Amino acid sequence: MNFRSDNEAPVAEPIMQALLEANQGFAESYGYDHYTEMLEKRLTDIFEHWVAVIPLTTGTAANALAVAQCTPPYGAVYCHENAHLNKDECGAPEFYSAGAKLVDLPGEHGKLSPEILQKALAATGAHGEHENRPSCLSLTQSTEAGTIYTVDEIRTLTEVAKQSPWQLACHMDGSRFANALAALKCAPAEMTWKSGIDLLSLGATKNGAMLAEALVIFNPDYATEIKRRRKRAGQLVSKMRFISAQMLAWLKDDLWLQLATHANSMAAGFYREMQSRVEFLFPVQANEAFLRLPETAIAELQQAGFAFHVWPGSTDVIRLVFSHATRPEDCAALVTHMNRALA
Repeated sequence: MNFRSDNEAPVAEPIMQALLEANQGFAESYGYDHYTEMLEKRLTDIFEHWVAVIPLTTGTAANALAVAQCTPPYGAVYCHENAHLNKDECGAPEFYSAGAKLVDLPGEHGKLSPEILQKALAATGAHGEHENRPSCLSLTQSTEAGTIYTVDEIRTLTEVAKQSPWQLACHMDGSRFANALAALKCAPAEMTWKSGIDLLSLGATKNGAMLAEALVIFNPDYATEIKRRRKRAGQLVSKMRFISAQMLAWLKDDLWLQLATHANSMAAGFYREMQSRVEFLFPVQANEAFLRLPETAIAELQQAGFAFHVWPGSTDVIRLVFSHATRPEDCAALVTHMNRALA
């Protein structure tokens, strides 16, 4: 009964099967295999746009390479204060970019607002070469609070970024991109390049893959020498077919959306059952729920065998993450035990 993280979920069966099939025989190394070639074509079709696709093994690498690709060492990257980029990458974006500065901004429910971004950008420039040059906007979709930017919200934020005198590049951290896409029920193109996104960190690992991420570049201006940057970062995987094969299986017949829809529905069902009993800190819009419980109830749930995170810095806030492998019976048991603990 694991609600700790979708990173802890097992590999989806079709993806594991695809790995076994990719393991038959030999294939050219370093991304020159037919699986990786097919993946770029597949993502070109899905996003209805030219793309450069860089298969990777971690979301940290995808985010850090994206920042480094569009931000000079003296540049500034604007993101939410709780963004994974800012809180959970151990300085990788700064390291890969050789020194770019992260400018973290506040925002309700894990999201930046156009007003906050506009104010931050308007406050730059007075000190000339003494300050970092605004270079990139990074949005997390879905957010670290489990909330989702609407297409209109993304478009408004990227317009602020691109219409400023600095003409910022726009990156999307999509470690849970599929969950957001399944919730919004829009086309992938609408949530990305049509809304001003230049680079996307597309994550499959949290949604059924073993280890499969990709940096997807929509703007050719940010594609130059990206493969050399990947190599220099130690991220050029020799047997890349095993990453690309996972993502191809993940995308085939909309499996990625099916897996994400299941995770989202488990979270939504839990919210419906418990919204009148407990305090939810943020709207439950994707596959995560943050809620406040008495410490005694938290202890009872843990003793009953439920795994989840007590959120750092608190003793009474927990995060529940629902995955493609979450079983309805485990959700029902969680509701039953939670009601019992609260009573």
